[in-house]
Amino acid sequence: MSLYPPPKEWPATVWTSMPEEFRRKGRPDWVQANKPGQDADGFLEGPSFDRDGNLYVTDIPYGRVFRIDPNRNWTLVTEYDGWPNGLKIHKDGRIFITDYKNGILHLDPATGAVTPVLTHRKSESFRGVNDLVFANDGMMYFTDQGQTGMHDPTGRVYRYSLETGALDMLISNAPSPNGLVLNPEQNALYVAVTRGNGVWRVPLFPDGGTSKVSIFVSLAGGVSGADGMAVDSEGRLFVCDPGNGSAWVFTKWGEPVYRVRSTSGGRSTTNIAFGGPGNRHVFITESDTCNILTAEMDVAGEPMFSHR
Repeated sequence: MSLYPPPKEWPATVWTSMPEEFRRKGRPDWVQANKPGQDADGFLEGPSFDRDGNLYVTDIPYGRVFRIDPNRNWTLVTEYDGWPNGLKIHKDGRIFITDYKNGILHLDPATGAVTPVLTHRKSESFRGVNDLVFANDGMMYFTDQGQTGMHDPTGRVYRYSLETGALDMLISNAPSPNGLVLNPEQNALYVAVTRGNGVWRVPLFPDGGTSKVSIFVSLAGGVSGADGMAVDSEGRLFVCDPGNGSAWVFTKWGEPVYRVRSTSGGRSTTNIAFGGPGNRHVFITESDTCNILTAEMDVAGEPMFSHR
C-alpha cells in the first residue's frame, strides 16, 4: 500500500532529436558492455546550459560533445577517445566533463580540445566517474560509479577543490552512485544510487565532513534506477528514472508530486536540466532515441552555478 497519492502525470514532448548526419550505427566497446546485442546511434547524457542559452550534451559511446543552440541547431564541439558522461559549467564559464575512461576533463568549446584535470586519487585510478555538480563556492562534487552495484557496494562520492587540488572522499559504500545535485541551501548533497534504486541525502558540514547519510527517497523498482537529477527553486527534487521513461518529482520532504513522462516512446530518460524562458522548462536526455525532451513546469528551476 502506498503512503502517498499517485503523482500527477506531466507530459514531456520532443524538443529536438539528433540529426541523421550525426547518428551512427555500430557496437563500440561501451555499447557492447552496457547494451549487449544492440546497435546505438548514440547515447546522450550530461545536459547543461551555458550563459547564452546553448544546451551541451555528451554522447558516451562515441566520445562526442554537442552544442544545441536555442533554435535547435546541433554543432559537434569535439570527438575524442573517451566516454564522456556528466558535463557541468563552472561560474567562470569553464566546461568540465566526467569521463569514464579518463577521469575529470576540461573542454575548450572554441577549439574542442579536451585536457585532463584529475585522473586518479593517490596513484589509484578511478573506477569510472559518472557525474558532477558545482557548489556556490566553486567546490566540485562528483561520483565514481564504475561497475558497482548491489553485488559490489563500493561506489564513491568525492569533493574536489579546483583551487587547492584537495580531494576528499565523502562516500565509499554506494551501490552505483550516479547523478548528484545540491539542495538550494547548499547544506546537503543528493546522490542518485542507481542499483540501490533510490536517492541518498548527504549532509554537508562547515568543516567539510559529513555524517548520518540517509535514504531520501526510494523508487518503486524497474530495470535501472535513479539517474540524473535537478532541483527547482522550491527545493523539489527531479529524479530521472531510465527504463520507466520518466522523471519523478519530490518535495523537499521527499513526497512524490509529479511524474514527468516521455510521450515519444523512448524509455531511457537519463538526465535533466532546467533552462528556457524564465528557467521554467526541464530538458531531459532520452538516451536510447537520442531525443531531447522538454516540459514547462509550474516553478522555475534553481539557477545553475554558471548563471550566478
